[in-house]
Order: sequence, then structure tokens, then C-alpha cells
Amino acid sequence: MDISFRNRKLEKDLSDEKALIRRYGAEQAKRIQQRLFELQAAENLDVMRTLPQVRAHELSGNRAGQISLDIKHPYRLLIEPDYEDLPRKHDGGLDWKKVTKIKILTVEDTHG
Repeated sequence: MDISFRNRKLEKDLSDEKALIRRYGAEQAKRIQQRLFELQAAENLDVMRTLPQVRAHELSGNRAGQISLDIKHPYRLLIEPDYEDLPRKHDGGLDWKKVTKIKILTVEDTHG
């Protein structure tokens, strides 16, 4: 899958293992890196729904259009499809099988 980042700082922070460990701790950093590797290896976004303990799901409300991937409670990796016109199913829902480009938005606790 093609991956972009919300900004250069986020890209740098998520690409630097030492920075990840300093900010999130060793275990959390390892899981963030694992999610990034899984995203890179995935043919499309639908693959992420099949992986154990990822719990990929669309958000609603003020986060509509974003997708949450579990890391380790309470943190989530928030992404969004990176398209001008989103690939949609006939019913209007997001066609996860056609999403091959995503943008990483942030790592955060969405419940806190």
C-alpha cells in the first residue's frame, strides 16, 4: 500500500525508532512499527480488517472519514484514505478493497 503522512514531522517521528521509544515506550513503539510494516505489506486496506488484534474500523462524528487501527490500549493509529474521490461501494460505503493509498494522521488515545 502507498503511505503518506500528515506532515514531515510525523513521518520523521514514526520513522525514528529511538524517538518512538522515547515518546511511547518500547512496547508501544514496537507495535506502532508493526502496524506500519503491516500497512506497507498490505495489498489494500481490506487486508487490515483480517489481521488479528488490529480492529480496523471507520470512525464517526467529528472523526468521520478516519479509520482507527488498534496499537495497544489506549493508543490508536489514525489513518484516512488518500484520494480526491474516495472509492465507494454501490451503497455509498467506503470500498476497503479499492483503497491502496492512505495517509497516516496521528497516534493518539481517541477516548481520552
